[in-house]
Amino acid sequence: MTLSSRAAAAVFFGLAATFAINMMGTTLPTPLYPIYQDQLGFSELMITVIFAVYAVGVIAALIVTGSWSDQIGRRPMLALGLVFSAASAVAFIWGGALIPLLIGRLLSGFSAGIFTGTATVAVVEMAPRQWREQATLVATAANMGGLGLGPFVAGLLAEYAPAPLLLCFVMDLVLVAAAFAIVALAPETARRPDRPRLSVRKPSVPHEVRGVFIPAAIAGFAGFAVMGLFTAVAPAFLGKVLGYGNHALTGSVVFVLFIASTIGQIFQSRLPRAARLPLGCLGLIVGMGFMIAAIESGSLALMILAGATAGAGQGASFRAGMGEITEASPVERRAEVASTFFVVAYVAISIPVVGLGLIARGFGLPTAGVVFASAVAVLSMVSAISLLLRQRQEATTAS
Repeated sequence: MTLSSRAAAAVFFGLAATFAINMMGTTLPTPLYPIYQDQLGFSELMITVIFAVYAVGVIAALIVTGSWSDQIGRRPMLALGLVFSAASAVAFIWGGALIPLLIGRLLSGFSAGIFTGTATVAVVEMAPRQWREQATLVATAANMGGLGLGPFVAGLLAEYAPAPLLLCFVMDLVLVAAAFAIVALAPETARRPDRPRLSVRKPSVPHEVRGVFIPAAIAGFAGFAVMGLFTAVAPAFLGKVLGYGNHALTGSVVFVLFIASTIGQIFQSRLPRAARLPLGCLGLIVGMGFMIAAIESGSLALMILAGATAGAGQGASFRAGMGEITEASPVERRAEVASTFFVVAYVAISIPVVGLGLIARGFGLPTAGVVFASAVAVLSMVSAISLLLRQRQEATTAS
């Protein structure tokens, strides 16, 4: 089906909006965790476990369905992701106990895992000629912007509207219904084979790519661990360590992190190529320094600065690392290597955050936060040093 330029642009931005809506649904619970704790008596450790279940769903979806949109098309996979998103919202509306929350987070993870690759490709493929060069940035902005809007919107509704554990998920269902309509109207952009093969993609990295992959993966691990820190336990830090119980404020702090990540991804391309990943790591190190200072001093301003700085570092290091990995990978294995990189990233969202919950249980939340931030800074430093040493070795070999 051939679309006019105006219609193609409308579908392009409609798919970007669908991407944002879906990802927004995955972070809606972030500012609501303190309310769940008060009503259901959860410990801080249980909150991190509930959050980690989301990452399990993402990883499972990446491994199982990572290549399916190439086989059966973008639209069916986007529709499946939206089904999981709607089911997740229903689980949270059901609520009232631990099991619905765990189910909701798992379904949300399935949805995000499907959308992470499929929606990015769909947006890029649907871009009209005048937007082709900016298509990847539009997809990135939709992804990170949606992740940031989730806690921001949920926090505002929880603080200033009735039914804080209900209203945002009802709103999410309405938006998902609109997204379904957009997907139904969008043309299919994939070239589907006559005989689709729905295989499971096993994460792996070719030997010749490992020298690039390892420092990029370490930086990605550190950056996504920061994402996990802010989206899982930022409400607890703001409430129990800094003394701020405003849900809208909590959502806004997390929103700053994701917007800064988007900005970091956009502006890293203006840096010299060799400096992109090391400077991204530097942003993570400095951001974690601000985090430690915020915990020790009880400063909200430093906490916001930590989110902004670490977010920008995460965005820059993530996009630079992904670019290096993609360029170094054989064409026929790029999707496989990218999938492996995302698996590492989402492991970083889950396991370290649960570790933080365990440390908080034994030694208190401030100590856990300092240990976590220090570990992220060390990982970022290791990544930057290993990359700089590799660059020096390549320069010596070339000369």
